[in-house]
Amino acid sequence: MNSLFLKIKNLYKLINRGILKVSDWMVNGFKVALVLGVVLYGVGIGWFVFYADKVSLDDHTVLVMDLKGVLVEETPGGLKDQFIGELQGNATETVRLRDVVMTLELAAKDKHIDKVLLKLDDFQGGGLVSLREAASAIEKFKASGKQVVAWSTFYDQRQYYLAAHANQVLSHPMGGVLIEGLGRSRNYYKDALDKLGIKANLIRVGQFKSAGEPFVLNAPSEQALKAEAHVYDALWALYTGGVEKARNLPADSINQNINKLPDALVNVKGNAAQLALDWKWLDGLQTFESLRETLIKEVGKDEDVQSFRQVGWKDYLVSEVKKVKGDHIAIVVAEGEIGDGRAPAGKIGGISTSERIRKAAEDKEVKAIVLRVNSPGGSVLGSELIREQLQIAKDKGKPIVVSMGNLAASGGYWISMASNVIIADPATITGSIGVFAMLPTGDGLMSKIGVNTGGYQTSWLAGAYDPRKALDPRMQSLVQSSIEHIYADFIGKVSQTRKLELAKAEDLAQGRIWTGAQAFDHKLIDRLGSFSDAVEEARALVSKLDGAISSQELPIKYVGRKISPIEKIVQKFMGQSGWLAGESNAIPTWSVMSAHSGPDALLLNTLGQDLSWLQTVIEKKQPFGAAAHCLCGPTLFD
Repeated sequence: MNSLFLKIKNLYKLINRGILKVSDWMVNGFKVALVLGVVLYGVGIGWFVFYADKVSLDDHTVLVMDLKGVLVEETPGGLKDQFIGELQGNATETVRLRDVVMTLELAAKDKHIDKVLLKLDDFQGGGLVSLREAASAIEKFKASGKQVVAWSTFYDQRQYYLAAHANQVLSHPMGGVLIEGLGRSRNYYKDALDKLGIKANLIRVGQFKSAGEPFVLNAPSEQALKAEAHVYDALWALYTGGVEKARNLPADSINQNINKLPDALVNVKGNAAQLALDWKWLDGLQTFESLRETLIKEVGKDEDVQSFRQVGWKDYLVSEVKKVKGDHIAIVVAEGEIGDGRAPAGKIGGISTSERIRKAAEDKEVKAIVLRVNSPGGSVLGSELIREQLQIAKDKGKPIVVSMGNLAASGGYWISMASNVIIADPATITGSIGVFAMLPTGDGLMSKIGVNTGGYQTSWLAGAYDPRKALDPRMQSLVQSSIEHIYADFIGKVSQTRKLELAKAEDLAQGRIWTGAQAFDHKLIDRLGSFSDAVEEARALVSKLDGAISSQELPIKYVGRKISPIEKIVQKFMGQSGWLAGESNAIPTWSVMSAHSGPDALLLNTLGQDLSWLQTVIEKKQPFGAAAHCLCGPTLFD
């Protein structure tokens, strides 16, 4: 934009000096037109950025929440990635949790909004904690006396969890509901690696630390199965209990219906939609065209769109959200795997995330910090850099509250320890307090293809770890000592911050994973609650420190990089509204494979995910990397 103004300015000077030979009337006319054009250009840009998205609502308007993509804490990728994705036609669609919650909160107070239409055909779900918080927002909207109608051609269990909280759940007559259960299956590579002549050389501390097992076993260990069953059963009980309560269904009726599904479907001649209706999972069967006509009769017709009077949820959010000024609670989102330095979109960087925390800590208008954690862990060094920065902020008198999302395990738990209060949802997966390292060697592969390795080193350490050769026992001893030291440090911090006896902390560690409810019982967290509860906790802490500040007067503001007006324009053209509520800079912890991906694509995808934690070690050419990672991401659709 600056270069454009410079060119216009230079052209004006040339004309003004008479260097460009044109008649006086043309010069004067051009001057006036030029100045007028620049003014109009500036006004137009300003209007587009600040006013173009303002919507005017009539009474009896339906808020259409057509949710598309995965439910996340942060939108994946920066502006460049999104723009390229749009151009290539393969942009990843996501739904940011805080945008959903904020939209429903605003609509509940809006006299022009009569009801919400929840469309879920393209919704790809998310972690159970995210679904529970979105469902809670729906319940609060209903408490305002307004109605929520959910519709989809067919509900899977991730979509249905939200739909179940609507006043009316409708499906296409050829649709239905599929509730399957919870669990996952992982690939185990030992036989494949043996055939290739590759050895994983896993070094770990903690008998339940199963993150490296896929590379050294052909099946899950007894400890891993025990730990997963303990968590999965608890999460499934939360899912079924949440749906049964929302739909006023008998306790345990979902499990009972799943067990009798084959015979029940035969009895209705294979009509899955009718079966869901009989089981009261649905309230009605209706095509969308029929629903559209119903809504026209209820709220009136908008002649401009030839449909019921409506407003899209993203347009509504952009129009209604207000900019935060003055004293506030800073929200720092830590989503994704943890790396050492400046993380790209989709990961947490030890340096980049620390800088966000420092920025908030040094801001006099920030009265407290809420760290929203949704991470399986990762680099030990990156985790410690973030924990240290939180501790510095805390020591300076800035209250720190951690809100655990779907997953805050291993390194995700590590960064949570430097806080005044840790709050988790009952469905949060946390714990996995353990450390491991892996030093893969391929001397067997080299031998099979007839390649030999040799050379001179000034000391044994110079060539102690060469992936082309068998692992030197002395190197293995060094790494084992290092891992044990890091684990002892981890346990010590848990004991100190959670005020637990060291032996008790050791017993709760061992790489074991816990739900938020289980972690609360073991005193690994302070209380159970949602993100909103964490914000209220932060406000209460501020009030205790400074009685002059009313906790109810402190709004929240997300910490992220400042977005320029040009970026706002581009994002609006791309249909992105998230910039109003903070930076978009992370990828969802849980991803969904495309339905048309073949077995080979699935294998390569999962193998790439299983090995992705090694990337930092490879890029930095380190002899090994210590990881506080749990590789524990059970979802409702694995």
